Amino acid sequence: MKVFETIVIGKSSIPSLAITILLMILIPVLFFLYWRKKHKQQTKITWLIAGAVGFLVSARVLETGVHYFCIIANNPVSRFINGHTAAFVLYGITMAGVFEECGRHMILKCILKKNRTRENAVLYGIGHGGIEILAVVLPLIITYLAVAVLFSGGDTQNALHTLNITEESAAAALPSVQAAAAFDYGTMAMNVLERLFAMLLHIGLTVIVYDGVLNAKTTRLPLAILLHMIMDLFPALYQRGIVPLWAVEGWAALWTAVVVSIAVQLYGKMKEASRS
Repeated sequence: MKVFETIVIGKSSIPSLAITILLMILIPVLFFLYWRKKHKQQTKITWLIAGAVGFLVSARVLETGVHYFCIIANNPVSRFINGHTAAFVLYGITMAGVFEECGRHMILKCILKKNRTRENAVLYGIGHGGIEILAVVLPLIITYLAVAVLFSGGDTQNALHTLNITEESAAAALPSVQAAAAFDYGTMAMNVLERLFAMLLHIGLTVIVYDGVLNAKTTRLPLAILLHMIMDLFPALYQRGIVPLWAVEGWAALWTAVVVSIAVQLYGKMKEASRS
């Protein structure tokens, strides 16, 4: 596996990865501590937990189950989706929007019937976005750090053995090793910004869906699904190599601002209804 012998770990890879891990942990923790301290009387921890569980069930269990058939498994459907960029992008953004927002709607409407305050809606969003960082993003960054540390020692064969990379798995493992080697402070900034945008997005979308539940407005759920799909458009295009990473971040900033703007307006109008 000579290709791995040419990999050089950048000088900033290990420190930037370590700092990224710390910041990834701090993002949800600080969001929670700030909101809980500011609105302790109006919030219940059960809403935070519900947000976390809602994400895991809707996105990591149900949506992933559909992905297995439509993307991972070898069948006519998966071959068509993977073989056509338009189908891949449309499928990806639709599944993300439908599963996460419908899951959010069902939990807010059918399970969280007590302590319905607008402050709890925000706490739910923090739980949703926070567990995405801790359960999905953080393990990947930790893996990158482990890879960078092992390959920085100069003993490629030992690194490959420790990581259990064989001839058969080399092709699949190579992108991760290259990503770890190329990780730097710029990449760190992109990752942190992305997570900040995602946290604000999940909080905003939760407020939008919650407003629909609270005030029986049937347009709120479709709006949240559409906004979620639009937000995921550039990330899906990036996966196909169509747009650069900086464009993804710019798109995320734009649509996060749109979602948060809508949510802030709805949040302000909820005050009386949410206390009744």
